[in-house]
Amino acid sequence: MRTDETVDSSGTPLAVWHYEAGSDTLATAAGRPCVVMAHGFGATRADHLAPYAERFAAAGLDVMVFDYRGFGDSGTESGVPRQLVDHRRHRADYHAVLAHARSTPGVDPDRVAVWGSSYSGGHVVAVAAQDPRVAAVVSQGAAMDGAAAVLQILSYAGPLALVRLSGHALLDAARGVLRRSPHEIAIYAAPGGVAAMTSPDSESGYGGIVGPDFVNRMPARAVLPIALNRPVRLAPRVRVPMLLVVAGRDSVAPPSAVEKVARTAGGPVRTERFEVGHFEIYLGEVFERSVAAQVEFLTEALQA
Repeated sequence: MRTDETVDSSGTPLAVWHYEAGSDTLATAAGRPCVVMAHGFGATRADHLAPYAERFAAAGLDVMVFDYRGFGDSGTESGVPRQLVDHRRHRADYHAVLAHARSTPGVDPDRVAVWGSSYSGGHVVAVAAQDPRVAAVVSQGAAMDGAAAVLQILSYAGPLALVRLSGHALLDAARGVLRRSPHEIAIYAAPGGVAAMTSPDSESGYGGIVGPDFVNRMPARAVLPIALNRPVRLAPRVRVPMLLVVAGRDSVAPPSAVEKVARTAGGPVRTERFEVGHFEIYLGEVFERSVAAQVEFLTEALQA
């Protein structure tokens, strides 16, 4: 059963889907385990997260799937444009939903895990490093090192494209200082386009997982903090069980950074590697194999 809930994050309402566990298989007197989930760069809960949540709920876990502030059905904080990708705000939203999950009747507050994919695959490492009460981490196709991701953009798009993208970002940042309407670019586009993602598989891959209400635009200033988002450096502080699902041919989030997290994490790490691209991990046989591994990991990590 799925219900709609609202969670306050720094004064901004976040839209949350709460999937109640389909069985009491993992329940104790303290309650049921729970997974807190959000999507990656620019995406929302409506963009192919339900299949994961449904599998987790069927296995006996409560699941809370939310939209970041300014995205999907969530509100926007005062003075901030919608669709603004910002890893610092995203992490704060995770913490808000974690607190909500722990206070929800029927949920065991000491068995709440975090799940992330792509950009949020890095967020969950940072969140678990900041909150030692997090019980487990699932991270798939993760963006673990923004500096490495920028170098990857340079490799497939070239220096002129990176300079052009930076110019759009600086223009929008200036408009923000002057309190003018945002200068927007696309979240994804074909190679040669002006977007945050223009790898050869971005247009078909991103387009293959988004829902009909997806908004393919964002304030260009959001490009500027990407290189500063480096969850890989926080991995040693994560001491709880972690599952890393690696897309071995990832053209968006360098798998080498995920492998470094596996080597340096402070707790037990399980790795599932698939020789696919960044977006293939969400669909078909790879999804089935990956989600089965995730269910197995979560049920083991979150047992009483």
